[in-house]
Amino acid sequence: MELLCYLYDGWNPRIRPASQRRDWMDETPEAFAYRCLPLNIANAHGWEILAPCGFEAEWNGGAGANDVVVTPDPDTEPSDHPVALFGQGTFTFHIQALFRTPPGWNLWVGGPPNGMRDGVAPLGGVIETDWSPYTFTMNWRFTRPNQRVRFEAGDVICHLFPVQRDVIDSVEPRFLPIDSDPELKAAFEAWSRSRDAFQIEVERNPPTRPADKWQKLYYRGVMPDGSPGPQDHHSKLRPREFTQGRDPAAVCPVSTAAVTPPVSLVDTRPATTLAKRDWMLQAQSRMRSLSPRADGLFRYEGLTPQAFLDEFYAANRPVVLGGAAGAWPSSGRWTPDYLRHAVGVATVEVQAHKETMPFDAFMDQAEKAGADVYLTAENGSSNHQALAPLQADLGGLDGILDAQGTAAGMIRIGPQGTFTPLHHDLANTIVFQITGRSQVALVAPSETPKLYNDRHVFSAIEDIADPALDFDRFPLARGMKVQTLVLEPGDALFIPVGWWRQVRSLDFSVSLTCSNFAWPNDVWEVYPSD
Repeated sequence: MELLCYLYDGWNPRIRPASQRRDWMDETPEAFAYRCLPLNIANAHGWEILAPCGFEAEWNGGAGANDVVVTPDPDTEPSDHPVALFGQGTFTFHIQALFRTPPGWNLWVGGPPNGMRDGVAPLGGVIETDWSPYTFTMNWRFTRPNQRVRFEAGDVICHLFPVQRDVIDSVEPRFLPIDSDPELKAAFEAWSRSRDAFQIEVERNPPTRPADKWQKLYYRGVMPDGSPGPQDHHSKLRPREFTQGRDPAAVCPVSTAAVTPPVSLVDTRPATTLAKRDWMLQAQSRMRSLSPRADGLFRYEGLTPQAFLDEFYAANRPVVLGGAAGAWPSSGRWTPDYLRHAVGVATVEVQAHKETMPFDAFMDQAEKAGADVYLTAENGSSNHQALAPLQADLGGLDGILDAQGTAAGMIRIGPQGTFTPLHHDLANTIVFQITGRSQVALVAPSETPKLYNDRHVFSAIEDIADPALDFDRFPLARGMKVQTLVLEPGDALFIPVGWWRQVRSLDFSVSLTCSNFAWPNDVWEVYPSD
């Protein structure tokens, strides 16, 4: 189904997919609050609207609108000001959006689930957005007088998600004795016994790993006897970004700036100049295709640094360095159990929204094929410290990487099925496959005009290897040459700057990406700004 957000001239709501993360959950010992899956799902169940400005508010206890004083930060646009309209200790946000849902669907609107503020609480509502031509307001009410509250720009002020209008009226609630469903009763009693036994064992022999302190049956979606639960069990939600228009490739920015096309899409150069550039790129592609050696992807073992520089690094050609496992001792060692032991309970941030959890809890998910969870050392500053124990396992690639070797690289860990969409990097990189296998698709820079590069380093074509690729939507991609390969543990793939790539993990996968070559690699400094 579609959830449409119509924007009037000058409107620029800050909307994003709801985050699973909560500060108070981060602060629980060993971040144990994230073990409660219902909390996680509720937190991420929908979309968040963020405060357009910082402000402070205070209520003196009176019933009138003027008994609440709202003080926006200096230089705030008047249209962004929260206001006191309704009295009764409330203040109001005018939501600059007109939502439209399919027939029979409403929007539930309220505060962020499991997100609390001292002294003030959000008010909730359900709105018939399938027909209403009216905007709505988001209201908060003080819980006690003479309490000054502060919101920062970007704080969550509203949470919303669709609900079917007639569901509640059609529900027939009934009480039944548990004996009327023997199978359910047996499953409940089996779980109850196992839970009691588990808690006794934990009390007698306290586990050393946080992940062993809870059963995780519901979290994993399995029955008390260990059999699989429903196939549509969710251990994580990933609401989509709002997009510009109806093109899902054009992501709506979450910012206070005006919504304008990226500079890269508003090219002011003469059309003849752009046409000549595209012609030259296509001519280069056709010429390289005349020779398998010029246009092929090669695999070498024992390549000297000078040969690597002459034939590949300076020539902007990718290559697989087989047998690179000898460069460091981690290859073949970094199993899930080894990683758990090495990193332990250190807190890590995962995913784009930076959900926080203990590393061993992350590993419990990452071992499940298809789980929508992964981490890199760049997800958050805490990850560098958490993954530091693994640095001792990393060696170097003498003569190709600088003195820091692979220790300067970025570790990435994810389950089978982890997918990185089509993009290019801003520098030369080399990817070491340490554990598991990854399927990589490569596209030469000369094919860039065919790749619908609509935003920064990403293509609107998310999966270039998809046999069902919609060529009606992407006609320029028809006939494009795509080179695919499988990286095995111990392989290293050199990806020159400008080459497009997408990656799919075929197994539980650990890889390392490095850009600290022994030769200049600062081409990103002249990359055109978006």
